[in-house]
Amino acid sequence: MRIITGILAEALIFAMLASCGGSGGMNSIGGTGGKPQPSNTPFWGQWGANPQHTGMVGVTGQNLTAQAANIVYDPFVSQEQAANGGELVVHYQAPITDGNDVYMVAKSGTYSGPSSWNTQIWGENRYTWENGSLTQIWNFQSDWKPEPNGADLSGWEPVFHAADANGFIYVPGAGGTIWKVNKTDGTSASHINPFSGMNVTPADTYVSGPLSADSQGNIYFNVIELAFQPAADWALNDVQGAWLVKVSPSDTTSVVSYSMLVPAAPLATSTTCPGTFDNLGDNGASLPWPPANVVGTNQVAPTEACGSQRPGINLAPAIAPDGTIYTASMSHFDGMSAYLVAVNSNLTPKWAASLQSRLSDGCGVLVAIAPVNNPNQPNSCRNGATQGVDPRTNAAGSGEIVDQASSSPTVLPDGTVVFGTITSYNALRGHLFHFDANGNYLGAYDFGWDTTPAVYAHGATFSIVLKDNHYDAQQYCFYNNVICQALPPGPYYITQLDANLNVEWKFQNATIDANHPNGYEWCINMPAVDMNGNVYVNSEDGNIYEFSQANPAIPLGNLFLNLAIGAAYTPLSIGADGKLYTQNDGHLFVVGN
Repeated sequence: MRIITGILAEALIFAMLASCGGSGGMNSIGGTGGKPQPSNTPFWGQWGANPQHTGMVGVTGQNLTAQAANIVYDPFVSQEQAANGGELVVHYQAPITDGNDVYMVAKSGTYSGPSSWNTQIWGENRYTWENGSLTQIWNFQSDWKPEPNGADLSGWEPVFHAADANGFIYVPGAGGTIWKVNKTDGTSASHINPFSGMNVTPADTYVSGPLSADSQGNIYFNVIELAFQPAADWALNDVQGAWLVKVSPSDTTSVVSYSMLVPAAPLATSTTCPGTFDNLGDNGASLPWPPANVVGTNQVAPTEACGSQRPGINLAPAIAPDGTIYTASMSHFDGMSAYLVAVNSNLTPKWAASLQSRLSDGCGVLVAIAPVNNPNQPNSCRNGATQGVDPRTNAAGSGEIVDQASSSPTVLPDGTVVFGTITSYNALRGHLFHFDANGNYLGAYDFGWDTTPAVYAHGATFSIVLKDNHYDAQQYCFYNNVICQALPPGPYYITQLDANLNVEWKFQNATIDANHPNGYEWCINMPAVDMNGNVYVNSEDGNIYEFSQANPAIPLGNLFLNLAIGAAYTPLSIGADGKLYTQNDGHLFVVGN
C-alpha cells in the first residue's frame, strides 16, 4: 500500500517530515575561448561520492572557519515554501567536485506550483575556483522534467542529479534519455536514448532518480513510464514499464525490466499485497489496533491491489566493487510489497530480498500495549496485542518504499548493504535494513526515513553515520481519535552505529528556543566523512557541524550559514582540497579555512 491512503492524509504527514520541518544543450555562457580546462579526476562524482555511496573521502576536511561561496541554485524557494505550508519539499543534487571544478544543479524558467512544476527548467552549471572565487563557466539546460505531482509525491519535487565519469558530465534528459556533456564548454557530446526502437511513450517516460557511475565508467539509472488518464492521478494507474538502464563509456545501452529483476514478486494484477486496517474503511472506529476481533489471532489486515514492480522515485543505484548493482523495488500500488534487489553487471537478476514482515519491534517494544485500566491510552496498541507486531497490520513490521524519500542503498566495506525505508508505527521514523551480499537479512535499526547513511572505515571494521530525528507525529494512526495523538518533537540526533547496527555514539542538537524546546532537526539525507572520520552535517538551526571520533560529544566546529525553518533535507559533499559543500534554502554554501 502507499504509505498514506485515504484518511492518512499523505500531504499532512509528510509535511511533518518534509524538511527540517524543449531540447537540451542550451549553453547560456556562450563560446569556448578562454574557458579554463576542466579536471578529469572526479572526487565527489555522484550521489554518495562513489559507486558504493559511502560518503567518505580520502582527504582531511577543512576547518569550519569561513564561508567561501554562497550561490543560489534554486530561485523559487520562497514560492515552493508558500505552496507547501512553509516547508521546502524539494530533493536536490549533491554538489559534484572534480579537481578545481564544481558541478551543481541550476533551476530556471518559472514556478507555477506543484501541479505544474514542469514550467521550471533544470540544468547543470560548471563552476571553477579562480582567484579565491567560485566562478560560473557554463550552464547546460536539459529537457528533463520530473514526474508530475500526485498522491504518491504529495508536493515533493523529485531530484535532478548528474554524474561525473569518463571525462564528461552525464545529465538526465527527457523521455528516459541522458545527455553526455563536454566539460570544457558545456555543449552536448551525445544524446543517449536507451529506448530507441522500443514501444514507449517518451512524454510519459522519466529518468527517475540520480545517475550512478561504477569504477569502469558505466552509468546506471532508473526509468519509469507512467500511465495517464484524463483527470486521473498517475499514482492511481499502474505503470506502463520500469527499467534499470546501463550505459557504457562508448554510449552502448542495455535495459532490464524491473519485472524481470523481481520474478518472485506478486503479479501486477494481484490483489494479495499487504494492507493495513485503514482498509477497513471505518474511519478509525476499530482503534486501538489491532482491532478487537483480531487480537490474539493470526488474522492480519485486509490485502489490496499490487501493481507492477518499479523503483522508488529518487533512488540512486549503488554498485559494489565486484560489479553487483543494488537497487530497490516496490509494487506500484503497495509500498509494503518491497524488495532490496541485487543485479549482476550484465543486468541479469542476482537476488531480490523482501522487506516485508522482517521487524519485531512494534507492540510492546516501540509502541506501548495499553493496560487494562487505560485501554484508550494514546499511541498504544490494544490490550492483548501480540508482542512485536505492527498495530496497523497485526503482522511483523515491513519496510515501505515511498516516493517522497531519497533513500538509496549503501554498500558497506564488508560487502553487506543497508537501505532506509519508512515505517509508521515508530512515528514515521522508518527503519534502516541490513542484508548480506547473498540477500540474507541481518537486522535493522529503527531510523531510516529519507536517509542514505555514510560510512567511516577504520582499521579492520567500519561505522555507519546517519541522522536520527524524532518527529512530532502520531505513532501509527492518523484519525481524529484519542489514540492518534502526536508525540512531542525531538530529540534530534546524529547517530553512529557499528558494523552490526549497535549505537556507538549520539549527538543531540541542543539549539533551544521558544519554538524548538527540544532542539532543531538535522537537515540531511546524507552526511559526509573525511579520512580522519570527522563527520560533517547541517542542521535546521542554520549551522554546519563537524564531529570528531575522539570526542563526538562536543562539536569540533560549527559555522552559522542561514536560519531556514522548513529547509529541505540535502546531501553534503567534500572537495579534493577538503572544502565543504553544503546547502540551505536553495543556496550552495562552500565552507573552509
